[in-house]
Amino acid sequence: MNWFILSLIAMLFWSGSDLFSKIGSRPNDKYSHWKMVIVVGVVMGIHALYMIFVKGVEFDIASIITYLPASILYILSMIFGYAGLRYIELSVSSPVCNSSGAVAVILFFVFLGERVTLLQGIAVFIVCLSVFLLSYIEKKKDDVIREKSEIKYQKSVLAIIFPLLYCLIDGLGTFVDGLLLDKYIKAEQANIAYEFTFLIIAIFAFIYVTVIKKEKIQVLKEKSKIAAALSETAGQFAYIFAIEANAILAAPIISSYCILSLVWSRIVLKEKLLAKQYIVIFMAAIGIAILGME
Repeated sequence: MNWFILSLIAMLFWSGSDLFSKIGSRPNDKYSHWKMVIVVGVVMGIHALYMIFVKGVEFDIASIITYLPASILYILSMIFGYAGLRYIELSVSSPVCNSSGAVAVILFFVFLGERVTLLQGIAVFIVCLSVFLLSYIEKKKDDVIREKSEIKYQKSVLAIIFPLLYCLIDGLGTFVDGLLLDKYIKAEQANIAYEFTFLIIAIFAFIYVTVIKKEKIQVLKEKSKIAAALSETAGQFAYIFAIEANAILAAPIISSYCILSLVWSRIVLKEKLLAKQYIVIFMAAIGIAILGME
């Protein structure tokens, strides 16, 4: 399976993770993001064990240390992303978060000297521009309709800071990922190392929420969080192989999963889309199609 197909698979599953994470994020639950981390960590840990003991993948525990810089950056960005969903609509948060693809492309170009053809460069620019335009349009629209929304989101600096932190940290994570996968670790090992690291963070989060803060967690009742975790794990599995195969082109495609998130937010969450948003989504689709043909 080539990098383009893997990128589309990651894009599809991560848009589903966005949707279910938003459904499972409760504005009145200040530990909602930690509970999300716990569920995702457990699912990823189970998948890592499945890959080792059922699929027979050989795994060196030292890989956890090797891949730790990328793992920590990814997990930290996701914590900020989950926290942000308590304050802001998915259709605003997702495009801002996933501008990280543009950050990653710039880092690959500047520091690793990776090059693309002119047509590929144009396609990457179209995809990244589409994400930025969606962010801008959603922010302007949100200023107008926020007061009319039945769900009152907290108007504060946090509402936009969390997605921006996700964008910057995740972009740096993708850059580090590309560097590690190129020279130091194979994709399969990296994915398992990431999943075990997430499980470790989930254990600490569980102790923090249940022991220190004395909050009850009823995992089986958190169906949306479980669906988000399953989607996140599936997306991560496809992502790691896509980045290993072609990091500079896979990154902007995968980061544009916010476009699908926007569609799901309209269909499922009934968040409104404007005509200009459909135009931008069409632009992004053209960019992705060009990358797929190259």
